[in-house]
Amino acid sequence: MFKESDLADVPVGADAQATLSSSNTSGYPTRGNGQDDPRRLSEGSQKPQKATSKPLEDVQGRGDTRGIALERAGVTDVRYPATALDPDGIVRSTIVNLEMSVAVPAESKGTHMSRFIEIVQADERALSPESVVSMLRTMQERLEAQEARLALEFPLFMEREAPVTKSKGMIDVGCGFVGTIDGDVIDLVQKVVVTVTSLCPCSKEISEYGAHNQRGALTIELRTRTDENGLPVTLPMGDLIYAAEESASCRIYPVLKRPDERWITMEAYENPVFVEDMVRGVAKRLQADERVQSFRVHARNFESIHGHDAFAETSWSR
Repeated sequence: MFKESDLADVPVGADAQATLSSSNTSGYPTRGNGQDDPRRLSEGSQKPQKATSKPLEDVQGRGDTRGIALERAGVTDVRYPATALDPDGIVRSTIVNLEMSVAVPAESKGTHMSRFIEIVQADERALSPESVVSMLRTMQERLEAQEARLALEFPLFMEREAPVTKSKGMIDVGCGFVGTIDGDVIDLVQKVVVTVTSLCPCSKEISEYGAHNQRGALTIELRTRTDENGLPVTLPMGDLIYAAEESASCRIYPVLKRPDERWITMEAYENPVFVEDMVRGVAKRLQADERVQSFRVHARNFESIHGHDAFAETSWSR
């Protein structure tokens, strides 16, 4: 702590201004020895020139002699504003997280990282299978690469009303795409993670009243068949969300009043499912959709009566 004696010789008010004026006429802060700040330019000196007419070497464009090709090099955790269509066809604002990469041949030193961000900046970022394919082709062209990969994740927001009172609120569903291009061959995987309610069939069967229930998460990853041009057929995210929710005991809702809570309690009770049931329910719906080429379905229950969770999973290809 300061003592009063420490401040005895410190000039105050007008005296302080006079002291500063007499000891420093440069207008720059002074150091303890009274000398001007060394950052001040001396008379006759010039600022270093940042611009130059000399071409700057492209170091990243140099060759490499170690004979090792890189499967992927790029940027990750790139966050940008974007838009996406909800199941009702309404354009919703969101934030997309991207990972962009290309294959680097053995003879090349590296890729041009700044070009990835330039591509995102120039894109409209209206998230859809078509926009992912378009961005992959742009990456392939701008980065002069044979192979490119684009992975993105985003929350898809949608408005949902309660089953009885019709009270409205917003929910979000985790969505994503993973796309690759190798020459002219395109591969695209769609993904959704849907939160649902599940009620235990065993608990209902053995109890005189009531049954334990919990939240669960259904993850769907799928490829659609390709059209005559080799492009993936579009399958709206809303169709995947519907397949997941219809396979659970009940949907989740953002706003519930007492009549709504009564309704969902009975709805779940009338539709009990294990994690195995949910996976099989989703699988049957996807197998019946001619647009689907292959899929993986994973269900996880956040168990309400255990310290661990339960899960089930399956995959299928046409």
